[in-house]
Amino acid sequence: MNKVITAGLQLMPPEFEGGLDVWASGDGTPGSDTYDNAANAAIVTSDADFAGCLELQKTSSTQRLRYMGQTPLLPGCYLQIKARLKAMSGALPSVRIAGWAGNSGNGHVSGVPETGPSVTLTSYGHVVEVTAIVGTGTRTGVDMPWGRTATYGHLGLDLTGPNGGVVRIDDIEITDITSAFLRDMMSLVDVSDFGAIGDDATDNTAAFEAADAAASGRSILVPAGTFYLDDTVSLSNPVIFEGSVRMPVDKMLLLTKSFDFPTYAAAFDDEELGFRKAFQALLNSVDHESLDLGGRIITLNGPVDMQAAVPNRSSYSTRRLIRNGQFAAASNSAWDTTTVTSQATYDPSDPHRLTNVSNIANIPVGALVEGNGVGREVYVRSKNTGAGEITLSAQIYDADGTQNYTFKDFKFLLDFSGFSSLSKFGISDVEFQCNGHCSALRLAPSGKTFGLDLCYVSRPKDRGISSAGTGCQGLLVDNCQFLSAEDDQNVSNRSSIAINVNANDPKLRNNRATRFLHFAVLGGSNNTVAGNHFFQGDTVAGGVRSAGIVLTSTYCSTTISDNYVDNCFIEWTNEHDATPNFTTGFSFSALSISDNVFLSGDVAAWFSYIVIKPYGTGHFLNGVSVSGNKFRSINGSIDRAERVDTSFSDLNFSRSNSVFFEGNTYHGITQKSASPLRIEYDQSTAASTWTVATNGNLPFEGYARSVDAVTAQGRIRTSGGSTRYIMPYAEVEKGSNRDQVTLHWGEAVHGEVKVTVRVDG
Repeated sequence: MNKVITAGLQLMPPEFEGGLDVWASGDGTPGSDTYDNAANAAIVTSDADFAGCLELQKTSSTQRLRYMGQTPLLPGCYLQIKARLKAMSGALPSVRIAGWAGNSGNGHVSGVPETGPSVTLTSYGHVVEVTAIVGTGTRTGVDMPWGRTATYGHLGLDLTGPNGGVVRIDDIEITDITSAFLRDMMSLVDVSDFGAIGDDATDNTAAFEAADAAASGRSILVPAGTFYLDDTVSLSNPVIFEGSVRMPVDKMLLLTKSFDFPTYAAAFDDEELGFRKAFQALLNSVDHESLDLGGRIITLNGPVDMQAAVPNRSSYSTRRLIRNGQFAAASNSAWDTTTVTSQATYDPSDPHRLTNVSNIANIPVGALVEGNGVGREVYVRSKNTGAGEITLSAQIYDADGTQNYTFKDFKFLLDFSGFSSLSKFGISDVEFQCNGHCSALRLAPSGKTFGLDLCYVSRPKDRGISSAGTGCQGLLVDNCQFLSAEDDQNVSNRSSIAINVNANDPKLRNNRATRFLHFAVLGGSNNTVAGNHFFQGDTVAGGVRSAGIVLTSTYCSTTISDNYVDNCFIEWTNEHDATPNFTTGFSFSALSISDNVFLSGDVAAWFSYIVIKPYGTGHFLNGVSVSGNKFRSINGSIDRAERVDTSFSDLNFSRSNSVFFEGNTYHGITQKSASPLRIEYDQSTAASTWTVATNGNLPFEGYARSVDAVTAQGRIRTSGGSTRYIMPYAEVEKGSNRDQVTLHWGEAVHGEVKVTVRVDG
């Protein structure tokens, strides 16, 4: 900064040869005595050292020389006053730069230093230079700090000491020297000033640490160049990167006052590397609980192994968050699915293990397992290469013996599977733009309460959020959008799944998912699915639909409420059971489906919104509540809202227990299931035995197992018209389908009754 150039200020006083009438022997203010025609002052036009100069004899105790012009003083501007002089004869005086501080009202600013350092002349003919700096601020190197009140000065010098000596003074110079204070004024500390060299080779660790120690709250500047750091560096002051740094993978750059992704991207001059190093710092005491992506789009050319980015951490359980940005997959082969086919043996007595696995070294941990008898979303949780054994995330229902299996390792934008455990980690306000090239998130093998909030998972190729172990324990997914890459595909051609969970306690709330094969496959228990909208239709008239929610535990202890289940259904299976026939336990139990909106259009008549699919014999309903739901079919009616898929087996309805199916509404649905089921029955001819049919309106076409009430609607009469005050007894599970009730009266009577029948005992 130079105000002479930028503002056109006139700082330099005129040469002495121009006249001494502007040079005062007083303080320089108007009315001061000048050296014009003074007896002790003369102009010397030629001097061996000075082209032109003032010869002055010291005649007073403080001989002043002041320029009478007003030299302006601006805030943030620093002026250097320089004088060169030499003693010619007589007593040797001392010399100092001096001035008079004036304010905007032309008054004197008192209480400020108005003289610079004093220099004593020690010989004749020897040129001495004296300088001083004047400015508004009190900074190191400023000799006369005048504050903001001073707006100008009358500047020059003083001669002090003994009188009588004669000196010659060269023309006084006043220059803008603000640039000398620029780094200090801009609160910047340049690492180069501490020995850093941006040659991509020299270890600059010590230089960066020294600059940080000197900064004291000011910003550290890393100038142009590539600065190599061979060790971990922690900087406790803000940092500005004009250049970049390079360091080993296992060394950390901890920017405690500039911790955000844009700064790390600038630091490493690479978005992917910058993100990895920022994540590394996040898990290593960077004094921040979250990594702000700064609203930036980070283009990834391949999967990010999140644990490899933090090689000193194999597990982590302190709350941390990534927020506010987007990850986008670039198109390249790094996202290609790795597919391996191998022969292996399965024994239901060891239900989570494959043995004698050929080619096991090439099978990735985390790969999806496919084969005969393998249910949905079974993954390689771990492997023992030496023993040829693979541990599975879930059991296989029908694969006893040896067969070929296919292992598919999907690629993910952010892959946390390298951690042995990761807990209390969250991602918020982030879009995962998979672009149909890859999947979004793979969780760690174990850990609790991974959270995703206010995020978009856009167009994943295979999976949105996937878990191959129990890192999904307590998974929290709230207020997110899952947008399918298969939106234009018919249901029968889709394969992508938004979420799969193996462990217990996930909570999926207020999300929206479009046209996946499944919204969520939930393999554990204690699931909460609330307030979501998931839809999976296509344009095929009378077409098939796939399950939106798949539950694979018989005792699922699950609540599904307040969702919009659109052109899909809830499927409840036990396909993750190596011994699927019921022998002991609770069977299909502990499921509540309440207050949901179920809607379908242009579907086959056999379509249903709730489907139970037993994979073995002997299973039954035990604690199931379906209430307050709105079932509606448009563009064609369907047979019923619920059914049993008997592809493998049927339910044992003789053991149904605590089944409540009530308060639901039906539109465009033929059978209006309920339990308790209230039936109006009119016996027109007198008979002692009345057969009351449920007409398929018991849930899942189950058995009529109990009668809660029989209430006469009007008189019960004999054939002759006599009124009878009698009560029948009921027999249940009558008829070929065991869905009828018979009422036995003490004599032949006729009339109308209301009968309340239940599907449970």
